[in-house]
Amino acid sequence: MKCIYIKEGGEQCNAFAMGNSQFCYLHNPDITDEEKRINQTKGGKSNIIRVNGSLPLIRAKTSQEVAGLLEKTINEVRSGELDPRIANTIGYLAGHLIKAIEVGEVEKRINAIEEVINK
Repeated sequence: MKCIYIKEGGEQCNAFAMGNSQFCYLHNPDITDEEKRINQTKGGKSNIIRVNGSLPLIRAKTSQEVAGLLEKTINEVRSGELDPRIANTIGYLAGHLIKAIEVGEVEKRINAIEEVINK
């Protein structure tokens, strides 16, 4: 549904209405001018969450070490020490790391089998 606001020239606003309103965000009378000003000032910049200081470097060369990292991350999210968005990124990257570790282990096994066969 389009916003029902009529502009000065008599033309209807072409933006989509918000889900709970007949108006778009800009023309919604329920949103204060102050809120609109603050959000326009942000200019659509994302709300990047930064960790205070730097996180300690980790060693995760085995699937057990990756599991330990995930356990630590889960506990930090649950205790409120770590933003869930950062934890989500850690989880995503940990999934790729686990896959790389698994591929490396399979390659080692294949190489060992090939050595036995080629003797």
